[in-house]
Amino acid sequence: MTTKKNSALGLITLGMIIIGVLGMVLVKSYQAQYDTNLADASLPNLLQLELENEQLAKENAKLWEELAKLQAGQNEVAFASEKIKEASINAGLVPLTGLGIRIILDDSDFERDSEYGNYVIHEEYLRTLINILWNGGAEAIAVNNQRISAHTEIFCSGAYIQINGTRQMPPYRIVAIGNQDDLQSALQFYLWDILGEYQQQYGITRKLEVPTEPLRVPAAIERNYMYAEPVKEG
Repeated sequence: MTTKKNSALGLITLGMIIIGVLGMVLVKSYQAQYDTNLADASLPNLLQLELENEQLAKENAKLWEELAKLQAGQNEVAFASEKIKEASINAGLVPLTGLGIRIILDDSDFERDSEYGNYVIHEEYLRTLINILWNGGAEAIAVNNQRISAHTEIFCSGAYIQINGTRQMPPYRIVAIGNQDDLQSALQFYLWDILGEYQQQYGITRKLEVPTEPLRVPAAIERNYMYAEPVKEG
């Protein structure tokens, strides 16, 4: 009786072992299949991610290229703007301020034996003094608030002197911006001495001022060209 019970227990134990082994095999097989499926599923995701990274790199490079072009364009605009500003200053189209000198010329109030002669300020005095001041390094000149430019005309028309198409009457105030010492040295010219003699003999006014505060000259009138145009290259 005891032998039969032992045999039965052995068979049960063996069956349980076999069942456990089979269960472990099934679990490992399922796990392996799951890992394989997971790897197969991850592969397309990795490829997609790589493609997206490559596309982002291309877009980033394109953005850097566009940024470089934009910066180059801004530099060109800034350079062109600076050149336009410089040309405008050279053409006298910009008001300027700075240290300089002021010359005042006025007709005489003496009794005259002639209506003109050396009792009045003539247009050649203005033209000569302006040329002297240019040679002395003047950067900007104005007469009675009229900016002197390459297009300025100065000529006598009876009782007045015409400057930039305007009628100017004495006193004539010449303002020149530049190095004050150089401008004063430039006046050591024969006309300045002659005007000094006329001042003593005929009573005209010849006065030089060297102010410590900055002087101001206005912008010149912009000239419009109706019939002239730039020559085309080639």
